[in-house]
Amino acid sequence: MTVTTQSTRDDEPDTSADDEQTPEGAGPGDADVDDAHTETEPADDDSDPDEPMTARGWRRRVLLGVVALVFAALLAVSGVLGWMTWKQHQLTQAGEQARQAAVTYAQVLTSIDSAKVDENFNQVLDGATGEFKDMYSESSMQLRQLLIDNKAASRGVVVESAIQSVEEGRVVVLLFVDQSVTNSAVPDPRIDRSRIKMTMEYVDGRWRAAKVELA
Repeated sequence: MTVTTQSTRDDEPDTSADDEQTPEGAGPGDADVDDAHTETEPADDDSDPDEPMTARGWRRRVLLGVVALVFAALLAVSGVLGWMTWKQHQLTQAGEQARQAAVTYAQVLTSIDSAKVDENFNQVLDGATGEFKDMYSESSMQLRQLLIDNKAASRGVVVESAIQSVEEGRVVVLLFVDQSVTNSAVPDPRIDRSRIKMTMEYVDGRWRAAKVELA
């Protein structure tokens, strides 16, 4: 009986080695947990993390571009309006200067003294230009002798004036003139009222009469 017992012990498997290799507290389910943990790790994200920032930057650049365009348009409009205002001011100022020159010239033109006829004619020609200057020069010799023979004299006064039209270098002025006239046949002064349309042109730095019409 003793031999049989010893043989049975020799046939039993040795489990001490397995007990030493298995960590304390580890169970058969621990491997499955590790596998599940490995499988649930997030995959690499291919999306660009800078994409939202890039979109915002693009929108910001577009907005700045629109603001710049609006600002440039406002500057252009302001420049045009400023130029138009300046141009209108220049025309208004030129019109007033031409009107004043026309008033002075109308009084020179309608004021003549036969005793100073040459001086009067020189003053008239000095303030004339173009068509009117040519016409007055051609008729001045005949008119001069007529004034001397009749001992004529006149004095003109502009009672009212107005600008009819203005353009660059050219202004049309309407004038109402009272002219006191005497001569050897009619020694008592008489008043002639005239309505004159005078075209003034800016020549050689001065406003001169280019055309004179009785309106």
